[in-house]
Amino acid sequence: MAASAAAVAGTGAGAENKVGIRVFQGFRSSGLVPFGRSFRTLPIGPSSSSSSVISAISTPTKPDTTQIKRSKVELFKEQSNFLRFPLNEELVSEAPNINEAATQLIKFHGSYQQTNRDERGVKSYQFMLRTKNPCGRVPNKLYLVMDDLADEFGVGTLRLTTRQTFQLHGILKKDLKTVMSTIIRNMGSTLGACGDLNRNVLAPAAPFAKKEYIFAQETAENIAALLTPQSGAYYDLWVNGEKVMSAEPPEVVKAREDNTHGTNFPDSPEPIYGTQFLPRKFKIAVTVPTDNSVDILTNDIGVVLISDDVGEPEGFNIYVGGGMGRTHRLETTFPCLGEPLGYVPKEDILYAIKAIVVTQRENGRRDDRKYSRMKYLISSWGIKKFRSVVEQYYGKKFEPFRELPEWEFKSYLGWHEQGDGKMFCGLHVDSGRIRGEMKKTLREIIGKYNLNVRITPNQNMILCDIRRSWRRPITAALAQAGLLLPRYVDPLNITAMACPALPLCPLAITEAERGIPDLLKRIRAVFEKVGLKYQESVVIRVTGCPNGCARPYMAELGLVGDGPSCYQIWLGGTPNQTSLAKSFMNKVKIHDLEKVLEPLFYHWKIKRLRGESFGEFTTRMGFDKLQELVEKWEGPVEPTSRFNLKLFANRETYDAMAELAKLQNKTAHQLAMDIIRDYIAAHKNEEELTY
Repeated sequence: MAASAAAVAGTGAGAENKVGIRVFQGFRSSGLVPFGRSFRTLPIGPSSSSSSVISAISTPTKPDTTQIKRSKVELFKEQSNFLRFPLNEELVSEAPNINEAATQLIKFHGSYQQTNRDERGVKSYQFMLRTKNPCGRVPNKLYLVMDDLADEFGVGTLRLTTRQTFQLHGILKKDLKTVMSTIIRNMGSTLGACGDLNRNVLAPAAPFAKKEYIFAQETAENIAALLTPQSGAYYDLWVNGEKVMSAEPPEVVKAREDNTHGTNFPDSPEPIYGTQFLPRKFKIAVTVPTDNSVDILTNDIGVVLISDDVGEPEGFNIYVGGGMGRTHRLETTFPCLGEPLGYVPKEDILYAIKAIVVTQRENGRRDDRKYSRMKYLISSWGIKKFRSVVEQYYGKKFEPFRELPEWEFKSYLGWHEQGDGKMFCGLHVDSGRIRGEMKKTLREIIGKYNLNVRITPNQNMILCDIRRSWRRPITAALAQAGLLLPRYVDPLNITAMACPALPLCPLAITEAERGIPDLLKRIRAVFEKVGLKYQESVVIRVTGCPNGCARPYMAELGLVGDGPSCYQIWLGGTPNQTSLAKSFMNKVKIHDLEKVLEPLFYHWKIKRLRGESFGEFTTRMGFDKLQELVEKWEGPVEPTSRFNLKLFANRETYDAMAELAKLQNKTAHQLAMDIIRDYIAAHKNEEELTY
């Protein structure tokens, strides 16, 4: 399969600045829009770079004049001089916002333009910044700087994302360059955190001194480096052209420059991405067998390290085609799990990754962004044809996929041995939002003990490299700030996730992050009402729209925004995140959730098989039967819990508790249990602070 190539030719002073525009050829056999092989040049607006002519030069093919419609974003990318124009002009204008083209381009630089949807009248424009942290690594210096920036230029909070990065909200346009340059000069980056290119590369966050974990994390960082934009536009705009970056490993440079199989645009500022980058966002995760802390099957590419009997890395299994985004009531859009592509030796992993990315670059749809993720290309072609095309760019046949053990979800909360004499401590952070006393205390601890940090794919944080003698004072300080030991956190909260949604996300239909605390309390109340034990849990994920940023389609119970104060209910995921949930009910009003959840949880309690999770139960029962149970539900006559408040309180106390409980839509027993748990969490003595 011939690959396109790009060349850059310099021009004299005053020459007209032009950028190559790639014309897409038809791909009649699949109905997809390949990247194209012919070219023409058109003028673009001023840019911060020197004047040049950029044109696409291709391997000779039979001329094809077929014109395929492309999305507006494709034209913006094409005419941007590698992500510069018109963003460079919009950033220095007096307006508080930027125009449509610049809004698309700034995503590649790691930012989204937003407005506060809670406010009425004149729009108050602001920007969200997202960092790029392969493996979730955050050096001590960068964490302290991000904490400062959140207070000085943001809304006073840091947010941990499901892709192991930070988000800063509330940045004004006039402060963007100051914030960006500060991040860049303090060991950080936002380049490629958003936009149509490879996003942050996930890997297990645990800082184990184990050979397989170290190798997997190094591989993730090398993949991230391989697929980082190269044109220099990022540094031109934010640090005046200064290249603030560390040297890349030679194997990364070699793999990027290799064009043995026609993957590259020769002499282009973007040898892998060209002028158009990718059709849509692209996600990659790397892990080791059994460790599914990264939701491996939800990524465009999932990479699994394979080691020999003594733990020496040998190669990698590769999954392809995962993705969560979809559109309500449009069956041609769907969430999808990655499927096995094959196995490659460890020395070939960068070349295999590059071949997959180029296959998507050349063949992914660019006319309709709803269908531009790689999962739709694989769905159209089938895995056999997809593998064949990738192998042409890879230059080899993939070896058979190696057998893997069962996956497990690992949270890494609490205290653990690193294996190098030090310890790490995993902290649960509700919805990843760091604020208030928690934020203040974390800064003090991280600063005082000079700790490095890692962000997990479950929106939590790990404090790394802790000496044993620091464990007790750190634990005590964390508890005072509400960062409790895992055994004091409600099990429902441990695995729950939510996207930011309202008020800042323009795609949000209803609440997620702001709504999930109350939702979890209500679900806990349902558990108690139907007699489920406190230690029991289900994986709950909530998003404000169907795009799936908190991966709700992998949850045992997924709530997906489906209208104002309405959710679509998804059931059937598993605790180890290996099964795709399915849509159970549409447009369920938030105040009606108990009518659906009570019968589901009650029948799970009484009809489940030994060790059967809630997701497995709903799949085994089938949705028709579950629908019947919901429709016929009249509720349990009496609370089935063997612990009854009436047995432990006099009538006066019980009646008073019952009155207070009514105000919170709870039973007296439920309210009493909440009060007891809160009391225990707030009054632990120092001995209880030791794991």
